[in-house]
Amino acid sequence: MNKPKVTDYDYIDFLIGTQKVYSCTEAERVQPDKTGGPSHDAFTRHLHRLFPSTNRLWSEVRDHVDLTKGCLICDDSTSDKFYSRKIKLVTRHRSGKHKQVVSGINPITLLWTDGERYLPVDYRIYNKSSDGPTKNDHFRAMLRTAAERGFAPEFILFDSRYSSLDNLKLIRSFGWLWPARLERSRHVNPDRTGNRPVQQADISESGDIVHLKGYGMIKVFRTVGTETDVEHRATDDLGMRELMRLKYAEFSWMIETYHRGIKQFCGAERCRAGSERAQRNHIEMALRAFLRLEYHCFVKGISWFEAKISIVRDAVRAYLAKPIYTLQPINLYATA
Repeated sequence: MNKPKVTDYDYIDFLIGTQKVYSCTEAERVQPDKTGGPSHDAFTRHLHRLFPSTNRLWSEVRDHVDLTKGCLICDDSTSDKFYSRKIKLVTRHRSGKHKQVVSGINPITLLWTDGERYLPVDYRIYNKSSDGPTKNDHFRAMLRTAAERGFAPEFILFDSRYSSLDNLKLIRSFGWLWPARLERSRHVNPDRTGNRPVQQADISESGDIVHLKGYGMIKVFRTVGTETDVEHRATDDLGMRELMRLKYAEFSWMIETYHRGIKQFCGAERCRAGSERAQRNHIEMALRAFLRLEYHCFVKGISWFEAKISIVRDAVRAYLAKPIYTLQPINLYATA
């Protein structure tokens, strides 16, 4: 059996180095000049050959996270596939970016952060077209895996869609704390007079301790969200103050920045392969490419944009020294 011409690291390095085009054909075109270099078919075969696994991501990130510090943030993101009709995993999902339902692939990421670094430690892909796990099933599976790996984070941060009772009780069973936004229909008992929707309860901005139906005592803060909508932020840390709540609310937004980073700088949503396996492997290697980009930027103290543009800066400088696209004068009135 012949040795594969392309490895994970060849593809990952290509995702980091390329600027706009993330196709296997482009991967062939940018290979260093050498006899017998990998063709685009070699890159395509590699995407189809690997068995998708999240363990490869963990094996690379485990030495860069502090299991007893920082926060774990979980959220999903829609990778746009507007014009893809034959790509597997593409279904209809609500997009926060477009504020509507669009066609795309829906990865769910568990991100570790200490306030400075963004490191994905686990992920799942929600396959809406199958009868497999729901988003909440994936959420609980990643939390169980994080507990098995020894994580003891300061807080678990997530959106209201993951704040079901089953999820909250699982987090409590691990001895972890959580702050999250509550849906306005969640029932609480603020004064021992009976349960009512949290939107009807008299909650202060500084926070009040109430009983969440089916769970227990929590602290709820009344906040003004986007477009002057009233939101209710809750936590099982009954001693949390408003400034601390604001701190971890800012932390929770870091995953949105991370989502933009893996799409813009690592091509997470730009794979053109049609098979489910190839799409899954591309997303995995985009996350592993992001690990390398984030590590470099943290060490050097530069932005993701600066790191990417510096790769091609020498090529632009060489072109400016000797431009090849020139405009020669043409005599329109010359006779034959």
